[in-house]
Amino acid sequence: MMFAYWVHHWDPFVVRFTGNFGIRYYGLAYLLGFLAAAWLLVRYAKAGRSAVPAAKVGDFMVALVIGVLVGGRLGYFLLYQSGDLFTHPLALFRVWEGGMASHGGFIGVALALVWYARRERVSFFHLADLVVSAAPLGLFFGRIANFINGELWGKISYVSWAVIFPESAAPGTPLNLIPPRHPSQLYEALLEGVLLFVLVQLRFWRSKITQLTPGRLCGEFLIAYAVVRAIGEIFREPDVGVSLVFGLSRGTFYSIFLVVGGVAMIAYSLRHRRPQAK
Repeated sequence: MMFAYWVHHWDPFVVRFTGNFGIRYYGLAYLLGFLAAAWLLVRYAKAGRSAVPAAKVGDFMVALVIGVLVGGRLGYFLLYQSGDLFTHPLALFRVWEGGMASHGGFIGVALALVWYARRERVSFFHLADLVVSAAPLGLFFGRIANFINGELWGKISYVSWAVIFPESAAPGTPLNLIPPRHPSQLYEALLEGVLLFVLVQLRFWRSKITQLTPGRLCGEFLIAYAVVRAIGEIFREPDVGVSLVFGLSRGTFYSIFLVVGGVAMIAYSLRHRRPQAK
């Protein structure tokens, strides 16, 4: 019966040059996410919906890329593997081993937005709305890469679409003894990527939310992300060696702060609502 399930044997490399060196799907996912975000930002500028002109999208993206990578990497160690950061500090630079945290990436992006807003004299809240309207694309590609890597697998399940992840068992365990699991990475790709992208794009293009209440779209996204992340965590196996916080997984617990931040952003945007032109 076990072999009725698909066995995950996907090579994490698109092209392997030698040993552990090559082009990985994980790196490609980040590249696709950044390129998609840049395309959207240029489209916004040409449509007159952005204070970042098309000619400056490149500079804006550099700030965002640094924020995502530095924040995501530091966040992974501080939020999930703090012990390793102090005992093996050089592990921080071994990016080929993986290890990024979305919550840390959010913090890194927020700091990058503060810096860029001050430098270019653009509203931080407007920039935040622009970023969250494109963020689900990066989340989608990232979760697909998690699935390809065979990491962050789900809890044991015998649903017909469950997947056997050999990496979830001790090395050398026969396949017929490895239980199938939820492909929670794909659930998260649909929730955090597809669903949120549709929601924020509809709000961005079919309402005046970004013009009248800058920051509100960002607040709505943070709350929505926290909700879908918590749903995804229901099916996801807790990381080995990472303790729960008040009975909640780390992903769910940290998402509580996103809800608080989202409510604060919405409250601020409504309080500083701009008058609608007649």
